[in-house]
Amino acid sequence: MDDVLEGPAAAPARRRGDRVPAQLTQGQKAAVIVRLLLMHEVPLPLERLAARQQERLARCMTEIRRIDPMSLHAVVDEFTAALDGMALTFPRGLPDALEMLEPYLSPSARDELKDAASKANRGEAWDRIAELDMQELLHLVGEESAEVCAILLSKLPVAKAAQLLAELPPDRAEVITHTVALTGTVGPHTVNRIGRALVAQVDARPAPAFRSNAADRVGLILNSATRKLRDAMLTALDQRDTDFAEAVRRTIFTFDHIPKRLDAGDIPAVLRAVENDTLNLALAAALEQFPLSADFILENISKRMAETLREEAVALGTPSEEEGEAAMTAVITAIRQLEATGQIKLADPATGG
Repeated sequence: MDDVLEGPAAAPARRRGDRVPAQLTQGQKAAVIVRLLLMHEVPLPLERLAARQQERLARCMTEIRRIDPMSLHAVVDEFTAALDGMALTFPRGLPDALEMLEPYLSPSARDELKDAASKANRGEAWDRIAELDMQELLHLVGEESAEVCAILLSKLPVAKAAQLLAELPPDRAEVITHTVALTGTVGPHTVNRIGRALVAQVDARPAPAFRSNAADRVGLILNSATRKLRDAMLTALDQRDTDFAEAVRRTIFTFDHIPKRLDAGDIPAVLRAVENDTLNLALAAALEQFPLSADFILENISKRMAETLREEAVALGTPSEEEGEAAMTAVITAIRQLEATGQIKLADPATGG
């Protein structure tokens, strides 16, 4: 199972119907098998997977939504074919082998193997640290001495180390960079010990109640609110906390932002994801409120389709404020869903206008 969850993207699955993904990754295929077995109440020892693998499995389950019988059969056939070609599986590492054999080992052999397993795990600490996201790394750097941070910086992949420096206050980044020059005499044992200590610190930290930050959560809420309410809340936030208000603004994506952040080539995908009646209402409202956005949409589809949509929108007249906002929100929701599934990518607000 962990091989499947960590594997690269697989070849495209057979497709029938628009709602089936164009391809399933190895992780998504594992999610299909797990869902099928759980549906038939087959007990699965999922607790034996690493925490990050359990999280990956859960995320893969949410990505699929629905799968048609043909694709399900293809996944099951691939899975059973893999099982048919496998006579036995063995532990991937010494710790797993020790867990399997421990009841049958002599005390001296068990202790010796435990010590060897502990030594084998030492190098894994830095691999885990390298997988941390930038916010977690910044939190670590904020709590540790310059000497420890210099070692951490030296053990990160070059690109991630450079990104970390860029995120730090300039004076802190300068101190840590200079301290790297003093790490030449640090021995491997000390480096491994620091890595294990940092991992222990990360593991001991309570899990956050929310996966996203406060600005993202407020922005998501205001993105679905009416323009009147959104403007009122942002004005109030400006008076209470200017920095937070600006952070919230960066997360908000409205109909007005479409030309600034949506790639022209993604317009057809967006239109396919919106009901035709809703799209007509949205365009009718946008022609009055956001003419640049309406023109951007119509200019990046076929001329014939653009003329048809414009005629239908004009024929509707100006919809009520409530109807217009609801329709434009539906278009924005479709864009956000396409972004969440990786089908389109929005430009960063700092560079996209």
